[in-house]
Amino acid sequence: MIIIGEKINSTLKAVRPAMDNYDAAVIQELAKKQYEAGAAYIDVNAGMYLDDEPERLEWLVKTVQEAVDAPLAIDSPNPKAMEKALKAVKNHKPLVNSITDEKERYNSIMPLVVEYNTGIVALCMDDTGMPETVEDRIKIAGRLIEKLTKKGVAIGDIFIDPMVRPIGTGSQYGVVAIETIRRIKADYPGIHIACGLSNISFGIPARKLMNQAFLVAAMAAGMDGAIMDPLDRKLMALLYATEALMGLDDFCTEFMVKFREGFFENL
Repeated sequence: MIIIGEKINSTLKAVRPAMDNYDAAVIQELAKKQYEAGAAYIDVNAGMYLDDEPERLEWLVKTVQEAVDAPLAIDSPNPKAMEKALKAVKNHKPLVNSITDEKERYNSIMPLVVEYNTGIVALCMDDTGMPETVEDRIKIAGRLIEKLTKKGVAIGDIFIDPMVRPIGTGSQYGVVAIETIRRIKADYPGIHIACGLSNISFGIPARKLMNQAFLVAAMAAGMDGAIMDPLDRKLMALLYATEALMGLDDFCTEFMVKFREGFFENL
């Protein structure tokens, strides 16, 4: 499972003061904790700073790189902020989060993906808006994959986001997301999936429980990546158990290591 740690995000109230004050120690500690908990990528987002997002995002990139030797997912639809952040990347191929099939957004972000040879999160959305059906999502995903590969992006560097929408706004959205994942993985076996896991629970109570249930269902459908909280121990425990059940953890090796470390106690 490719975990993209979501905690360094300007929309999170607990993190915002550290960003406001350029508190590198807090940001670096959060990066370390996510990396040690199993994050393959550390996501950085400064989108709440409308006036100086480029400078803020660049600072986050430099600050996190000083603390952990891990690739970054750079989270912004702003091409100026994205370019400034990409110029600051020193180690590892970064992941651009994200692109869509909306003409303006695609045309502004895609040249940066090519120039800096990045991975890319591609959302199933186009100029008609958020798609309602599985079929609409599949069509958009297919178009994006074709366009990206023609530009030289390797299949293994593409992460399709099926556009998970809150089930509190439509009881069908869980099924739509899960079936979209299943279909994309069947049609494009080398493609990664990377959804925003907690989107499924927005606006409803017991969000952590719903996120945990969705993780298991989505993994069973073929999801192999997620933008999520690696510091949620129960969520991570379910991830390890699901990988073992799906034959993704040879002889339950990782599961047994975590058991011996006491990871599953007091959950």
